[in-house]
Amino acid sequence: MISSLFHSLCARHGLGLVLVCIAAHCYAQSSKDQDLAASTSAAKRSTPLEQKQAAQDRSQAAQAPSQSANSSLYPPEQVQAGKTLFVAQCSFCHGRDAGGGESGPDLMASALVGQDVHGEKIGTVIQNGRPSKGMPAFDHIDEQQLAALVAFIHDRKAKAKEGRRRTVDVADLQTGNAEAGMRYFNGAGGCAKCHSTSGDLAGIAGKFQGLDLLKRMLYRERERTSESTPDGGSPAESTKAIQTATVTLPSGETVTGKLAYHDEFTIGITDPSGWYRSWPVTRVTFTVTNPLEAHIEQLGKYTDEDMHNVLAYLQTLR
Repeated sequence: MISSLFHSLCARHGLGLVLVCIAAHCYAQSSKDQDLAASTSAAKRSTPLEQKQAAQDRSQAAQAPSQSANSSLYPPEQVQAGKTLFVAQCSFCHGRDAGGGESGPDLMASALVGQDVHGEKIGTVIQNGRPSKGMPAFDHIDEQQLAALVAFIHDRKAKAKEGRRRTVDVADLQTGNAEAGMRYFNGAGGCAKCHSTSGDLAGIAGKFQGLDLLKRMLYRERERTSESTPDGGSPAESTKAIQTATVTLPSGETVTGKLAYHDEFTIGITDPSGWYRSWPVTRVTFTVTNPLEAHIEQLGKYTDEDMHNVLAYLQTLR
């Protein structure tokens, strides 16, 4: 059949034209095969990290239209109302632009915000708070205010500049040596003087991973219990991280309590009875004990290698 078709074409158009068409078709197919082979070869030459980054880029590109679409559903006046409320109620922790602040995370990079549709996830967190993480409940705001906050947060996420630093994955921090970290922990670092791998650090890697664990190791803040107080209030602070002061009065009497105030003029404490007491610093002598002082001093001693080695060791404590 192919032979008959060939002879028919030759009879109608001439052998030369037919041969030109066949050659053009073969050249186009050859170019396509070469492009496919080059693409496959390039993919094989890329490293696993490059392939992972490429996959993330494709994922972000796929998500971009949905984020823009989500943002476009909110009218400008609602976004502006949400901005005013956010600055007044939320900016202290999350920053004025929702990019992260004193103690709150960057909401533009939040996985929860990325999964949210019309406030179904964000709204619950805003109204109920996250007491275990220090976030209070904002149950006093009405539905209109809540919708405005959701609109502003989505608008900020959609308008976040391209090229913002991606989040730090656990894999990004896997550069340390756990054995070297253990030696530093028990030796030069002095960590074992205050911490125990079978006590306060037992299972620490199961509670914190990646950047959260590194931040806790370097910038240890006041610990909070995971449960609320009996009256439903905020979690109580651990006494391990509370600064205390011992004040010696002119009479020789000593008073010890939680450090409540200290500047160049005054030292104030809350005594065991709950009373606030203060004295001019020129009339008393005093010592302040900060359980986190060792962490602060250690920041100036760590090398990058020490830091990642200790982190690698902590990651083994599951």
